[in-house]
Amino acid sequence: MLIDNVTIKVKAGKGGGGKVAFNSNLMSLGPVGGDGGKGGDIYAEGVSDLSALVQFRNIKSVKAGDGGNGSGQSVDGPGGKNTIIKLPIGTVITDLDNGETTEVIKIGEQTLIARGGKGGRGNFQFRSPTNTSPKDFEYGKAGEEFTVKLELKLIADVGLIGLPNVGKSSLLNELTRAKSKVANYPFTTLEPNLGVYYELVLADIPGIIEGASAGKGLGVKFLQHIERTKTLFHLISAESVDPLAGYKIVRKELETYSAKLAEKTEYIFLSKSDMVSVEELQTRLSALKAIGKPVMPISVIDETTLTELKSILNKIKEVK
Repeated sequence: MLIDNVTIKVKAGKGGGGKVAFNSNLMSLGPVGGDGGKGGDIYAEGVSDLSALVQFRNIKSVKAGDGGNGSGQSVDGPGGKNTIIKLPIGTVITDLDNGETTEVIKIGEQTLIARGGKGGRGNFQFRSPTNTSPKDFEYGKAGEEFTVKLELKLIADVGLIGLPNVGKSSLLNELTRAKSKVANYPFTTLEPNLGVYYELVLADIPGIIEGASAGKGLGVKFLQHIERTKTLFHLISAESVDPLAGYKIVRKELETYSAKLAEKTEYIFLSKSDMVSVEELQTRLSALKAIGKPVMPISVIDETTLTELKSILNKIKEVK
């Protein structure tokens, strides 16, 4: 099950305490207390795995390491270990204490969530010409601590849409080496899947059925995710006896849900073109002329059609 909304507590590491110490070596008297190490930070790192939030099903808090205390001979304490949590790109991080938000946008990019506390100064830092034997020191500061909401709002350059079982997962796997589940029955894909084609993020959106905009089937859950997708690749199966009707079903759900969503740039593909005869393929293409937009036949086992599709993706990449 896709988890796209969780609330957790984050606690950055506490800074280590400063040390009070004096040099015991002859002719080298004086303060030698080291500083405490800085507390560890908490970062978010963007990943393509949309299921990454499942890690918080049973984990409700995240903590970074505390800084070590300073020691004698001016040895500073070690810094606390940073904690990096993997979040799907498109995750909005909201600090529930002050309402501030930040978003994980790029795969591999790290975003600071909570800053570790500063380490305290040892007595070496308090020396002066008038105070040659200070016993002053500082405790480490606490790290930032608050509650955050992690909400996935899928962001992708290209969204693959269409009725169930039209070949979206197969196409995503072929283009991006993703590992989406593929089988010949409706609702194979129950969760969105992401793949990366060079710099483009592609999303396989689960099949939209009639009534989805009103909550039927997988409902508006995935229509919400499509809202943040820049370009739509609309797949229609060549095996459909009425491909135009299938196209209209999906378009109606898009338009009913959001006029803005329906205005997105759309490319139309007649998928699984290898599964029908040449005559049947031409019949399906003729029926789709009523759409008034170009329709390209594609097959994941036909390198020629895939090359044409990749050419479109390359053009999208160039203007990204």
